[in-house]
Formats: sequence, structure tokens, C-alpha cells
Amino acid sequence: AMIGLGLAIARSDRPVLVVTGDGEMLMGLGALATVGVQRPPNLAIAVFDNGHYGETGMQPSHTDGGVSLTGVARSCGIGKVYDIHDETGLVGFRSDAHQASETLFARVAIRADEPPRVLPSRDGVYLKTRFRRAAGVE
Repeated sequence: AMIGLGLAIARSDRPVLVVTGDGEMLMGLGALATVGVQRPPNLAIAVFDNGHYGETGMQPSHTDGGVSLTGVARSCGIGKVYDIHDETGLVGFRSDAHQASETLFARVAIRADEPPRVLPSRDGVYLKTRFRRAAGVE
């Protein structure tokens, strides 16, 4: 979320979508608070919530225990919050994210399964170059 915030501020001419999971968002609540204070109009955050920490072995996350990420987002000052449970809601969020004039937050409920993992490249130069190219810096 913090990289997305920085990118949204640096490139206010472009919409920025952050896609993350419930575990990462729970671990970075300070980041969500900072987004809520800054509120760049071109930033949308989509949190895929399966109620588990998928990267560390599928332990139940706090959202499985009742923590409401949409409630946290509202408490952090984000005014436009979605709680998505179906494809129709996802399509609506996608449409709003393309033409938003305020920070958006969406919690997207997904099924907790354990698909095969595909680990991303760990080559720092490759990752830096790919990010810079996507950001329009190079």
C-alpha cells in the first residue's frame, strides 16, 4: 500500500491500483492510516480477503476472527469503501477505480484454498527495471 501511495502522489496524472491480501493489510495498518490521511484521488486499494495468512501456511488471519477491514478503512478516513462478495461488485469497483476522484478501498471476499505457489523473480535489477517501466519512469 505504501508503494502505491507514493506512486499515486508522484504520478497524480495516472490511476494507481494496489492489489494485496488481508494478511499484508493487517500487518500494515499504519500504511492504511497514512493512505487515509493523504487520500490521493487517483489511488484504489483492493484487498483480497480469504481469512488466512496464505504465505506462511494458511493460519487464520484476524479477519477470520471478525476484524473488519472495511471498518478499519473507514476509521482511517477513506470515504469510499466497498465490501465485495460477487462478480457484480467487482465489476462496479473496477469501473469506479478507472474514473475515481477520491481514494477507494475494497475488501474482496475470496475462497480460502491453497493453489500451487509461483514465486516471483528475486532479481533486484529486473524488478526495479520492470517497476520503473510500468511507472513510466524509463
